[in-house]
Amino acid sequence: MSSFGVSSFVQNNIALIVAAVASGILLLWPVVSRRGKEVDTMAAVQLINYKEALVLDVREGSEYASGHVPNSKHIPADKLEQRLQELDKFKDKPVILIHRSGANTSGKAGSLLRNQGFQHVHNLAGGFDAWQQANLPVIKK
Repeated sequence: MSSFGVSSFVQNNIALIVAAVASGILLLWPVVSRRGKEVDTMAAVQLINYKEALVLDVREGSEYASGHVPNSKHIPADKLEQRLQELDKFKDKPVILIHRSGANTSGKAGSLLRNQGFQHVHNLAGGFDAWQQANLPVIKK
């Protein structure tokens, strides 16, 4: 194909090309934007100790009962929207979301919280499994 052919193709299909690029950006945006919201266990401990962060565990009840971060608040991800009023006093504080390793529940919970005006929402990278692997305190009930 000659350079004239490529130029002609681009001119004839500019709307299609723009739509394809825009859709690609929209598909990748959640992945790219979420990375900036993750904190490792060391950063989470610093937020808890120095910024009075709320640790919000969004795992299921049985997972929470088998072990959780001390002083964490438990609201399963599927109940978060109905129980948002319980978190209003934490809107100006950092919120660290705890999930099971590999689960995407904190991504959905984080989006919900940010949409409700929570400014400092972080996902714990690696979830509760990372917390345990770092030998940080765990409460079992």
